[in-house]
Amino acid sequence: MKSDNVVWHQTAITRQDRNNLHNHESIIIWFTGLSGAGKSTLANALEQKLHATGCATIVLDGDNVRHGLCGDLSFSTDGREENIRRIGEMSKLFIDAGVIAITAFISPFRHDRRRVRNLVEEGDFIEVYCRCSLDTCEKRDIKGMYKLARSGEIKEFTGISSPYEEPEQADITVDTDKHSIEECVGHIVTELERLQIFNKKTSLNEVV
Repeated sequence: MKSDNVVWHQTAITRQDRNNLHNHESIIIWFTGLSGAGKSTLANALEQKLHATGCATIVLDGDNVRHGLCGDLSFSTDGREENIRRIGEMSKLFIDAGVIAITAFISPFRHDRRRVRNLVEEGDFIEVYCRCSLDTCEKRDIKGMYKLARSGEIKEFTGISSPYEEPEQADITVDTDKHSIEECVGHIVTELERLQIFNKKTSLNEVV
């Protein structure tokens, strides 16, 4: 649904003005993967590295967003789709503000991730697949969610009673059950540099 009688307001300061100020391109870095695959951990580790070099960043985490903006949504298929739609629209606003928006959501369905990608210009959406075996994710499950899902206490739980659709062509893939956090972040930064996100000569992988 679209609101009636609304007009997009053009601001005097453009996205490119903000990107020039921050000395980097603004993009959406979209972490996807099973619960326990390391999305939030990697998102925060990546933000720390980028922040240390002066990048303008924000992490949008699944649990945090459901405390406010998406607190009215269920975990049904419709609720999950609307959750991702809202996050996509919010992320688009952040990149217009010149910010690197780093998101950490299971986002299990390809069509939802594609929908967010289609909201922005080509190259503005970087899908990072945190590939990890279900067995490892269950072993990491400090909140006990998988156990509750296995017992039937949690319905429509991704990987157990609801499917996770792996990316067919992720922009970046990290095997979080085979490599350390530092190695995964290093690989992501290398790929971002290859995509010329940063307007800097110094490699971010040189930053401790």
